[in-house]
Amino acid sequence: MASSTSFVIPTVSNGPTDSNNNSNWKSLKDAANHLLPRSRRPNYKHLHRFPLPLHVHPLPPLIPHNPLSLISIALSYLTYFISPPHQHIYCAYFDSTTSSVHVTDAKAIRALWEMGFFGKGSLSRSEPSWLDREKNRRGLTGDATSEEVTGKRRVERRERKLERARKEKEAIAEQLKAEAQLRNCRGDVRPIEFDKALSTLESPVNDAAVAHPNEQPRENRDQESIVRATNSSIPRQYMANGNSGNERSNAGKTVHFSPVVDQMKYDSAQPTLPQLPEHPIPDTDKQEHTRILNEEHLQLSNEEAFFLVYCLGVLQVYDNDRTSILPATSLLSLFRRHSYFPPREPSVPAKPDDPFLLSYVVYHHFRSLGWVIRSGVKFGVDYLLYNRGPVFSHAEFAVCLLPAYSDPYWIATAEKRQKTAKKEGRTWWWLHCVNRVQAQVKKSLVLCYVEVPPPPPKPQPTGANGENDELDIGALLKTYKVREMTIKRWVPNRSRD
Repeated sequence: MASSTSFVIPTVSNGPTDSNNNSNWKSLKDAANHLLPRSRRPNYKHLHRFPLPLHVHPLPPLIPHNPLSLISIALSYLTYFISPPHQHIYCAYFDSTTSSVHVTDAKAIRALWEMGFFGKGSLSRSEPSWLDREKNRRGLTGDATSEEVTGKRRVERRERKLERARKEKEAIAEQLKAEAQLRNCRGDVRPIEFDKALSTLESPVNDAAVAHPNEQPRENRDQESIVRATNSSIPRQYMANGNSGNERSNAGKTVHFSPVVDQMKYDSAQPTLPQLPEHPIPDTDKQEHTRILNEEHLQLSNEEAFFLVYCLGVLQVYDNDRTSILPATSLLSLFRRHSYFPPREPSVPAKPDDPFLLSYVVYHHFRSLGWVIRSGVKFGVDYLLYNRGPVFSHAEFAVCLLPAYSDPYWIATAEKRQKTAKKEGRTWWWLHCVNRVQAQVKKSLVLCYVEVPPPPPKPQPTGANGENDELDIGALLKTYKVREMTIKRWVPNRSRD
């Protein structure tokens, strides 16, 4: 049987311990609110149990003292080698307008997001949840999405801050009122004028009255004279309750309608609304549910798309016209050209320090180490590193990419030294700004230096679109080296000897 939680709420009795009972009541009420069943959240451990969009088939265990285990391993290996299991290939297309790769298939979107957190919803913050939010907005479902939960939490936090500010303001007003009353009581007040002083203290206290309790500001005197003149000019019969403007209105007011409305007579037996048609009303919810089309697509960065195509082989990228599949070499040339703005022409030769090459080397490096790497433009860096994913915890590290030209080729001439110094140059202002931002959001800053190799001695032939079918991408990536350096902000109060 499922265990149930019960609460025993004590009754509050009148007496000297009412304040204690009220505090106990509030504490028990807060505890009950915390222990109330919350809305069921998805099982993220089950949804994101695969770190990559790959289906792994393990081999049988090896038992050293059992020779038959070797035979079972060999048979399994031969079976997988002769008839490999089916691996699902997802499709996408390259959009030249946004210089990114778009995935429109719903199954591919869920698979790429749930297995590795690839991409971003075009109409969402991260997870593509626009369709669920649209259904919730129309009242078709009751499950809240992550964006709605975050928005609700922010609204509650803002309300708590406003409530705290209101209480502080009331406390200050009460203190000022008490001080003003104390100053008036200390003065030589005659018995006849004591009631007037109390009446002025019971009125709402403003800043001017507290500063000069015995003197009325000139602005208030002018406003009071204007109000009195206005109230005196209004006839008594036109008041809402027949009373003066200084008196409070009663709960029940006499509302005067126009003569046409007053002459109308209503019969309680007759319905006030017209008769509805007898034929049943169609179910609009089902019609709206069928009409909702998912207008959101998954937007992959060029680094993510190339990793899925070249490293994992689970994605096929079509060209902008969606007619032909682009191989890995063509994608590399395409992404390198689109890493500049405006995109370069295919006739321009590739350089070893192209922005796409440097960023992909860093992306490939951290993905191979098991990190979930995503864009860090929100915090002014290149990448963010998650231990398991954004749904489990916040990013632990923020990565800044810095090219390093330590090869002798880049310092052979004065012109090359000047160009490399301009590309490597960063100011201390930049470093302190980035480091301060990461310290504010409790992330460690990682400076990732990428050693840029010299260009090949002989230019490799390229096709009409700049691709090179004979290019060895693996050999090209091996020429780059990555160095990491972690920087933390030094705080004197927290870093004492």
